[in-house]
Amino acid sequence: MPRFPSEQWFGAVAAVFNGDESYQGAGGGQCNCRAGVVVEAPNDAPADVFVLTFEGAECLGGQPADAAALADVDFYMQMPLADWQEMLGDIQAHGHATADHTLNSLDLNREEGLATSVHGDQYREDLFFRYNQTLQFFFDASARVKTARA
Repeated sequence: MPRFPSEQWFGAVAAVFNGDESYQGAGGGQCNCRAGVVVEAPNDAPADVFVLTFEGAECLGGQPADAAALADVDFYMQMPLADWQEMLGDIQAHGHATADHTLNSLDLNREEGLATSVHGDQYREDLFFRYNQTLQFFFDASARVKTARA
């Protein structure tokens, strides 16, 4: 059972996402971006950083990275581990994110937002909104992956 966050977890979710055509319909089915996922660890430990690569209708998985890699992604989504776990728990319970647990709601309900970038390139940051439903479908696919808590 893969643990969130880990390369194995992102790979298992990508396999579900890539293998189910129902997840491919958002945004015309095409999503081309590199998205960072930053999971803030408790107790001032270093954050876990992963880079998700989407090409066309597929996610190539999430590769572990360091904070310097965030300069090469289009945008990154950053939350404390507890918030990521709450979102994923909601997805597990309902088969998809509900109300306050969607990426869009999380972005709107946070003063600092959910998605940002190191480079400040608003065109690249806008890819979070352009591909939001595909990104949501990716995380919703985690409902079909048994996940161990960190």
